[in-house]
Amino acid sequence: MAEFVRVVATSALPPGGCMEALVGDTAVALFNVDGRYYAIGNTCGHRGGPLGKGLLDGCEVLCPWHAWSYDVTTGINSNNAELAVPRYEVKVADGEVFVKLE
Repeated sequence: MAEFVRVVATSALPPGGCMEALVGDTAVALFNVDGRYYAIGNTCGHRGGPLGKGLLDGCEVLCPWHAWSYDVTTGINSNNAELAVPRYEVKVADGEVFVKLE
């Protein structure tokens, strides 16, 4: 059974911010959308670009390599609903962000 893993302090990821993180051996992209935190797979489905290094615009992240975009709340590609990256459960407790892989 998967457990929540501490990833980062909330103070290290301000609103509008995104970052890459490792949860165990899994690379995730972590986002702060107006104080709500989301985690999706870090690898873009196009050419493997790092989504955690992308540009966050509202709930969409733009891959820095070839501009593919994904909804960070669902992991679904903004242009093709059949394409998606994994989405992970996030919780915040005591000023820390935790991610659960499933």
